[in-house]
Amino acid sequence: MTFEVVFVLIVLAGMVIALVSDVMRPGMILFSVVVLFLCARILTPKEMLEGFSNRGMITVALLFLVSEGIRQSGALGSLIKKLLPQNKTTVFKAQARMLPSIAFISAFLNNTPVVVIFAPIIKRWAQTAKLPATKFLIPLSYVTILGGICTLIGTSTNLVVHGMILEAGYNGFSMFELGQVGIFIAIAGIIYIFIFSKRMLPNVREDNNIPEEEIEKGEVLRPVEAVLGSRFPGINKTLNEFNFQRHYGAEVKEIKTRNGQRFTSNLNDIILREGDTLVVMADDSFVPTWGESSVFVLLANDMDNEPKAQRWKRWLAISLLTLMIIGATIGELPLFKESFPNIKLDMFFFVCVTTIVMAWTKIFPARKYTKYISWDILITIACAFAISKAMENSGLAAIIAKYIIGLSSSYGPHILLAILFIITNFFTEVITNNAAAALAFPLALAISKQLGVDPTPFFVVICMAASASFSSPIGYQTNLIVQGIGNYKFMDFVKFGLPLNFITFLISIFLIPIIWPF
Repeated sequence: MTFEVVFVLIVLAGMVIALVSDVMRPGMILFSVVVLFLCARILTPKEMLEGFSNRGMITVALLFLVSEGIRQSGALGSLIKKLLPQNKTTVFKAQARMLPSIAFISAFLNNTPVVVIFAPIIKRWAQTAKLPATKFLIPLSYVTILGGICTLIGTSTNLVVHGMILEAGYNGFSMFELGQVGIFIAIAGIIYIFIFSKRMLPNVREDNNIPEEEIEKGEVLRPVEAVLGSRFPGINKTLNEFNFQRHYGAEVKEIKTRNGQRFTSNLNDIILREGDTLVVMADDSFVPTWGESSVFVLLANDMDNEPKAQRWKRWLAISLLTLMIIGATIGELPLFKESFPNIKLDMFFFVCVTTIVMAWTKIFPARKYTKYISWDILITIACAFAISKAMENSGLAAIIAKYIIGLSSSYGPHILLAILFIITNFFTEVITNNAAAALAFPLALAISKQLGVDPTPFFVVICMAASASFSSPIGYQTNLIVQGIGNYKFMDFVKFGLPLNFITFLISIFLIPIIWPF
């Protein structure tokens, strides 16, 4: 093996270890890797920076703003309240009423704001309806994932793979192309949730000795669940090192870690991580004050804190989203492309227009627009393109592809499709979905080239496998959010989510070669 191959292999192994160990934010880890490749002359400066100007990456950035506009319009909160049964009901009937609709919504919006808005409302409703919220919160996260795989814009991973396909010189995906397999996975997944969630998900786990309210110096203090975001200044510090009460005026009573552990004593010695949930006693000003801050992913108490906007803004936001989807779909039709060859009315065009209209009509505060974009995700995506290119330039992708083909030479491309799914899905559970796609894409390209077959089935399987993060709370942000607010343990995700990984695997391997032949 050449120096380049060995160097890339060692650096990628270090990247995976760093991501699993959570030594720093994924974006910075991947950027460090890209800089090492630049120093070793495996990447040129142009190749290093190409991801930062990629249409897919910029589309993801703008979709964050569109999702924020929908969130601040109050449309999501109003919708979920109408979907939740107001009369006496059962777990199955309530799930049947809300989960398919949530999956549909998440096909067109970023999953995180959907879960952030819906999770506290569903938890409060479940307490009122005397049903265990634990039967609804993991299903909420899972159906947003299932809905997201059905469209090009449903998850950032689809747009990342789409961007890599375009960079490689192939035709990308149309708006609903991935739905040809995604819809079957979503239907099967929702049916699985309907049948097994009641018996496999735990009953209510109450908070440990947390009072419903306290009176302190004439003020009423209530418990608030705060999920820590990437910009929380106390990340990787203990409460001894970071005085939460001095910074935010609230006292920490319980810490629920991202690994499913819960602590109510010796809190000052617990190291805080992104995705941990703190139960704090705070006054009624805490949520309104910090609700728009990026240091917390979610703040939830027993009160209604959902955004409330003017009615016309709500309808305008929904209309703009609808027009964006319809416009991007029509713009990709062959008839339209032939009729208007000089006009490229794709998703990038329509999301740009939608974002600008939302900003100027003040559907989201234009002065704060940078706050609503997850910059770490964007840097991760941009670096993913460069890492993929480094694997190609060094020859590592071709060597691994040749080795995989050698292991399954007598079985044909179908077994290679299965191997690629397993590799991608494993990485998405232990690192990030976009990093998993970055590692898998050059392998898919190299395998298809060496076999002399159409690479599209391999590209599609990466999209399905990279998004199918069901068996670990740390693989997907929405899983982390519901873990804390639902008091789930790590094994709850493994026990309930692993069969869903397997269902996604079986449907993908069976249907993808039929829909996109080799």
